[in-house]
Amino acid sequence: METSNVERLFEDIDYLTEILQQSMNETYLESLTIALETIFYQELPEGVDDGLMQKLQTIPDVVSYDVVEIRKAVQLATLKGMKGATQQQHLMTPETVAMFVGYLAEKVTKGEGDLRVFDPAGGTGNLLTTVIEQLDKLEYVAAGEVDPTLIKLAVMSANLQQKEIEFFHQDSLRPFLMDPVDLVVSDLPVGYYPDDIRAGGYELKADEGHSYAHHLFIEQSINYTKPGGYLIFVIPEFLFDSDQSDKLHAYLQENAHMIGVLQLPETVFKSTINRKSIMMLQKKGPETTALKQPLLVQVPSFKNTKAMNDILAQMNNWFKVNMNK
Repeated sequence: METSNVERLFEDIDYLTEILQQSMNETYLESLTIALETIFYQELPEGVDDGLMQKLQTIPDVVSYDVVEIRKAVQLATLKGMKGATQQQHLMTPETVAMFVGYLAEKVTKGEGDLRVFDPAGGTGNLLTTVIEQLDKLEYVAAGEVDPTLIKLAVMSANLQQKEIEFFHQDSLRPFLMDPVDLVVSDLPVGYYPDDIRAGGYELKADEGHSYAHHLFIEQSINYTKPGGYLIFVIPEFLFDSDQSDKLHAYLQENAHMIGVLQLPETVFKSTINRKSIMMLQKKGPETTALKQPLLVQVPSFKNTKAMNDILAQMNNWFKVNMNK
């Protein structure tokens, strides 16, 4: 079988990463950030073992690859580095889900120009870069991420894709030096937020004990969205069944309109515990009104082409009728 461009580039990145890993005694992910930097600048880092570097005849380059091929090859290398050694909140958004979020983002912003887009939990940047591939007329794109390795990967991946993104290396529940945006997309980090003092400034703080990070991220995202702007979250399926869900429900009713909830197919996730949905909101503003019928969809398996085409046709019609999109 002929090797695809994505596989060929992945193999080059992987080979360079493994050589650097042997030479520098770092984790695969740390070595991957150095490999991507090496490819971007076309220069080897200092202090690399000469004997090992002789195995590398040339530094791979990305000149002959398109943006999607570069993103997917970096994604494959990142997934290899994350296998078996990653915390739950570091797992990458599956490609099919990221593409689907991009489709929804294109639908809700259709006809709007000079878009400002933000992901407060940027991770490796894969969700954000997949989404903006499907959007036109971007004015500003930004992401927040606290993990130093993940943000390095995100920056280098964006550089190789020639995407202009502002990255904030910070706890995303602290204030951002950023004007409000038209669209937030995010795969919400799930779990407890350890900083009770910081959480105390949020309406969605827990009455006692630690607050849920995923609730605080929703509130922070709404804070940085323009009135009338949209938010698309990949959410844990249990979001509205937890002990603090009443407070979340009341907060959303006061601050946002529900656009839709899409239950993702089980086949995308390793186990039912990890199962997720997509929630679409619009921040309330002077000119916004609640929808009579939000979009509620059970998404079929992405591998079932006929069922997917049927559901997309129904959704396209729903957007036309309910949102003039």
